[in-house]
Amino acid sequence: MKLKDTLWLFVLIIITGFVISPLTKEIFTDLTSRFPYMMGFMKTAILASMGEMLVSRIRTKNYFSYHGIILKAFVWGLLGMVFVVIFKLFASGVVAAQGALLLPSIAGDNFLSKLLTAFLISLFMNVFFAPTFMLFHRITDGYIELGEGSIKKITKVKLNHVIDRIDFKSFVGFVVLKTIPLFWIPAHTITFLLPETYRILMAAYLSIVLGFILTISKSRKVLTHES
Repeated sequence: MKLKDTLWLFVLIIITGFVISPLTKEIFTDLTSRFPYMMGFMKTAILASMGEMLVSRIRTKNYFSYHGIILKAFVWGLLGMVFVVIFKLFASGVVAAQGALLLPSIAGDNFLSKLLTAFLISLFMNVFFAPTFMLFHRITDGYIELGEGSIKKITKVKLNHVIDRIDFKSFVGFVVLKTIPLFWIPAHTITFLLPETYRILMAAYLSIVLGFILTISKSRKVLTHES
């Protein structure tokens, strides 16, 4: 393991330790409660960016092979702030719909009742919000990459050039129709079983996991094709 790999892993361990350690988790909980948008920005900007860096490391053996890592982190942070609202909207909406008998529910405060509610929140959020978010993120990535990470160059990039570089067949056929039902809906069901304080954090961790899975899967397909 090289020094950069050790540093990446060390940062991840430090963040995780801060969140789960009995000495510091109350600080994390308090900050998340008092400053939800700020914490949403920080959690997503740091962890989702670490996920992108890991993907870059696996694919190119370099953590910083992609353009505009700082700008991408900023975009992730803004999306993290959006997640704060979206998670609340869908969680509250599903519970309200269950209370109005518009969605199925299980009586009592038991695990099956919580599991059904978490599944419904994840289902509706991923069906109605996730594709829009994913497409928006592809567009912002396109601007940053075509602009080579320079704000001055990004302002000169045209939207049609960004759209032309998006593989919509792959986006719809794989990202939307496969990763959403097979990964995001089950994964976010677990997310919505967690206390509200940890949900955005969990979503950010999941971006690391999915990036790793997809990169490894793609690498294996390439090796299989070459052999």
